[in-house]
Amino acid sequence: MTDIVSLRRNVRFQLLWIGGAASRLGSEFTRLAMPLLVLALTGSPGLAGIVAGARTVAFLLIQIPAGVWVDRWDRRRTLISAQGFQAVVSALLAALILTDQVQIWHFVTLAVLDALCAAFIEPVRDTAIRGIVPTSQLHSAYAQEESRTHAAGLIGPPLGGMLYSLGRAVPFVVETVTFLAATLFYALAKVPRRPANQSQTSMQEDGEEQRPIRRGMRREAAEAIAWLWRQRGLREVTAAVMVLNLLGGAFLIPLIVLVGERGGSALTTGTVMAGLGIGGLAGALLSGRISKLLPPGRLLLVVSTVFGAALAATALPWGAWWPMAPLVFITLSTPSLNVVMSVVIARMVPEEMLGRMGAVLNMGGMALKPFGPVLGGALAAALGGAMALVVLGGLLGVTAGIAALSQELRRFTGEVSPAGGDTVERGANSGQGA
Repeated sequence: MTDIVSLRRNVRFQLLWIGGAASRLGSEFTRLAMPLLVLALTGSPGLAGIVAGARTVAFLLIQIPAGVWVDRWDRRRTLISAQGFQAVVSALLAALILTDQVQIWHFVTLAVLDALCAAFIEPVRDTAIRGIVPTSQLHSAYAQEESRTHAAGLIGPPLGGMLYSLGRAVPFVVETVTFLAATLFYALAKVPRRPANQSQTSMQEDGEEQRPIRRGMRREAAEAIAWLWRQRGLREVTAAVMVLNLLGGAFLIPLIVLVGERGGSALTTGTVMAGLGIGGLAGALLSGRISKLLPPGRLLLVVSTVFGAALAATALPWGAWWPMAPLVFITLSTPSLNVVMSVVIARMVPEEMLGRMGAVLNMGGMALKPFGPVLGGALAAALGGAMALVVLGGLLGVTAGIAALSQELRRFTGEVSPAGGDTVERGANSGQGA
C-alpha cells in the first residue's frame, strides 16, 4: 500500500486527463463540422445521419472484441497506438477536403476507422483510472472526467462552427493537432500496462517463464455478459439506457435543421449546441450533491423525463437562439448519473475484467444508438426540425413511464461492499510508470 496523495498531485491521472481533454475537444470540433459539411455537399439530412450512424455501428461491432483484447494486451501501448492512428485518420480526411476530392464514401469509411480507434481508447482509459486512482478518490476522478467532457461540449461546438466558417477543412486540421497532443500526453502518463494483480508471466517448475493460459474470446466475453445478467437492477438500468441513447442520439440533426430553418448560421448552431456543455459542466460540478438526493435507478427516471420535456421545448417558436435554453436542462442532471454509475462499475468489477465489462456495458447501453442519427435524419426530412424534436421528446417521456414500472430499476442503488481498499499500483501517485 502506498501513501495516498490528493488527486491534483496525482501526476499520471492529470496527464491522462489532459490527454483526454485534448482528444475530446478535437472530436467536438468535428461533431458539428461533419454533418454541416455533409449537408453542404449533398443537401440531405438523411445522408448526414447515415454517416453518423455508420460510425456508431462500427464502434459497437468492435466493442466486445476490443474489450477482450484490452484485458489481454499491453494497455499503455494500446492506448498510444489507437490515439495515434486516430490522428492519422483525421489527417487523411482533412487532406481529402483540402484537395476537393472528398466523397460521401470517404466520410463513411473514415468514420468507421475513427470508431475502431475509439473502441480501444475508451476501455483503456477506464481501466487506467482504476489502476492509478485510489478507491476513495474514484468519485472525484470521475467527476473531473465528466467536467472535461462537458467543458469540451461547451466550447467545442461554437469553436467548431467558427473554424468551419474559416474553411471546410479547418476543423479537421485542428482535430488532427489535438489528437497528436493527446497521444503525447498519454505517452507521458505511463498508464499501467496490465492489472496490478495480473502477472505477465508465471514460472514453471523448471524455472522457465510461462505466459498465462488464455481462454477463447467468446468465453471471456460470455463471462462478462453472465456477470452483468446476475446484477439485478443494473441489467434493467442498462436496458433503459439503450432506449435513452437511441432517442437521445437522434436529436442532433433535427436541431441543426431547426436552427437552419430559422435562419441561423453555422456559428449560431454551434453556440446553441453549447447549451449542452453549459448544463453538463454545471451538472458535473453539482454531481456530488445531486447523486446524494436520488439513487441511480430513480435518477435515471428523472433524467429521462427532463430530457424529453426539454427536447420538446426546443421546438417552441421563439427564434434560432431559443433552443440553447432547454438544451442546458438536458445535460444538467446526466453527469450525476454518469459519475455514480462509473464509480459503481469501477468498484464492483474485478480489475482484470474491466475492459470486457466496460465493453459489455457500452454495447448494452449503445446497442440501439446507431439508429439514432438515422431516425433523427429521417424525422427531420419528413416532418421538419421542430416537429421531429417534439416527437423525440414525447418518445423519451413514454420511455421514462415504462421504465418506472420496473421495481428492480426503481430500487437500484448501486451499493456494493468495498473491495480492494485504497491500494493502487506502485508509483500510481508519483508519476513514475511501470
